[in-house]
Amino acid sequence: MLSQPEPACLVIADISGYTGFLAGAELDHAQDILADLMSTVVGAFRPTFKLAKLEGDAAFVYVRTPTIDPAQLQDTVERCYFAFRRRLRDVQQASTCECNACILVPNLDLKVVAHHGQIIRQRIASWEELVGSDVVLVHRLLKNRVAEATGLRAYAMYSEGCVAAMGLDDPASAGLRPHRETYEGVGEVTGWVRDLEAAWQAEIERARVVVDPKDAVRNYDVVFDAPQAIVWDWLTSPARRIQWQHGATGIAMVEGTAGRRGVGTVNHCIHGKDTIVEEVLDWRPVDYVTVRSQLPQPGVPKLVNSYVLTDLGDERTQVELRFARPKAAKDRAIAEQLLPGLDESISSGLAALKPLIEGAAAEARAAAAAAAPEPEVPAALGRNVREPILGGAL
Repeated sequence: MLSQPEPACLVIADISGYTGFLAGAELDHAQDILADLMSTVVGAFRPTFKLAKLEGDAAFVYVRTPTIDPAQLQDTVERCYFAFRRRLRDVQQASTCECNACILVPNLDLKVVAHHGQIIRQRIASWEELVGSDVVLVHRLLKNRVAEATGLRAYAMYSEGCVAAMGLDDPASAGLRPHRETYEGVGEVTGWVRDLEAAWQAEIERARVVVDPKDAVRNYDVVFDAPQAIVWDWLTSPARRIQWQHGATGIAMVEGTAGRRGVGTVNHCIHGKDTIVEEVLDWRPVDYVTVRSQLPQPGVPKLVNSYVLTDLGDERTQVELRFARPKAAKDRAIAEQLLPGLDESISSGLAALKPLIEGAAAEARAAAAAAAPEPEVPAALGRNVREPILGGAL
């Protein structure tokens, strides 16, 4: 029996270069490497997205939602790509195998298409199948001329429907470039493209800015019964923060890239008549964020703090909020005077945050338990590491 149409964000992550990778390759090793990479890709989208289907060298994931947080979606896509690139590097470095599959690993790359539209979830025995014209369209978007038109091998393409659901009135100002495709029976479809290779290079070149525990004047520690991605969302989304941050009556971004949150973002955190100016110094979803804040009191030094998230397993996440000790003696003396008020504010905020995060995680678990099970992701057997084929052995 078919359910009613529901709005959803549909994403397909496709490993490019896989056909050439298979040509003449040692099949056991190629299958292991594909399983390893697909596990990495799918894991990067969870728990926000649910796996709909594995389609050879592609993963089709979705989340039911009428609107899309543009920063969250783009961060998730880029985090997936970064995890993919790191895993490519690790697979290559872990093996001494000289078969074609292992030698050609660096030739693999990833492209991602995202679309928003209507789906119908059709239950077949214990499995779930997504149907509808938008499901067809997101698959057709994989067959495109982006590489020929732009020269990009690794990219994310967001459909016009996806951009509309993200609320991006001017995608070009968000760093996206337009691209148009024409499909038989559909007509012209506009997409907006981001260069994932450029994002990766910026990621690896950017200096880490995170408060070390030994340099902290205060370290607040709390454990949430929730996955890391859910905790990150509640810590960093302005719409979420306003629900728990002590004394905050409004949070507005005044500088930064439209539709993104990250390095260079400047927020005004409004507390009644007072405003705290926050500048993001480093942003690494879902591991940590470092912020420099200017309090409204005259003469108070800027405070630097990091939220550091650690996955404890079993869907539990530890959060450390570390405030850096000012370097100048005068600033340290002023900061010491602020600590009692800071303790009260932070403790109150974290106490309000805990039930919100754990309630959201409980709702997600209940929804997952009631839904059809996800397809299994094949496990890599590590034969390229355990049973390497050396040159001349064939």
